[in-house]
Amino acid sequence: MSNIPAFPAMHFDLSEGEHGMTLRDYFAAKAMQALISEPSLKASMDEFAHRAYQIADIMMEERQP
Repeated sequence: MSNIPAFPAMHFDLSEGEHGMTLRDYFAAKAMQALISEPSLKASMDEFAHRAYQIADIMMEERQP
């Protein structure tokens, strides 16, 4: 479920099986943006990235019926 494309479309310039950014990556990017913009949160970039993907995984689970 984590390899759903974020922006599904027909792209003739992409290689076979290549679909660009996944929805999970898109959610993680948005979460990372929010995390690093909060001055009260102190963490390393690795910790921010880990937290961003944790948030993305929760968002992916919430999409399930």
